[in-house]
Amino acid sequence: MSVETITAREAEARLHAGTRLVDMREADEYAREHIAEAQLLPLSAIEQGARLNLSADDSVIFHCQSGKRSSGNAVKLLGAAAPGKVYLLEGGIDAWKQAGLPVIKDASQPLPLMRQVQIAAGVLILCGVLLGYTLSSAFFLLSAFVGAGLTLAGVTGFCGMARLLAVMPWNRR
Repeated sequence: MSVETITAREAEARLHAGTRLVDMREADEYAREHIAEAQLLPLSAIEQGARLNLSADDSVIFHCQSGKRSSGNAVKLLGAAAPGKVYLLEGGIDAWKQAGLPVIKDASQPLPLMRQVQIAAGVLILCGVLLGYTLSSAFFLLSAFVGAGLTLAGVTGFCGMARLLAVMPWNRR
């Protein structure tokens, strides 16, 4: 079975014809912004064995933010939708918005956790460098500590900063 990539306009037409739309991003990303017709089935749930209840006559369109996550996990998505036909939304929700199609936004929801990690890491590294040049070279250790944490997260998949940010008051559900 193969996966076909379709444009936002093709996806919209297929939705009107009864094709299901599945958002494979995580719950925090979905809560902040999503396509109205999309149901949430995060990639993390698919990796733990979650499946769609589809027949061979059914079809589903998976999408992520930019299309990279969905195309990189096409085999997993095929398995989650089998025996149904699988399409991937080219360019993800970003392409959907670029085509002028509507999305539901909730700015009261916190930023997605990975964006929070990127912001916090960037600020800490920048502060370490600025303070290292202006006050004391010991502040360069802050940048080194954050860099080591990011390296550890990349190698092991464990991100201490993400775990810490997840329990902050603004991220509690």
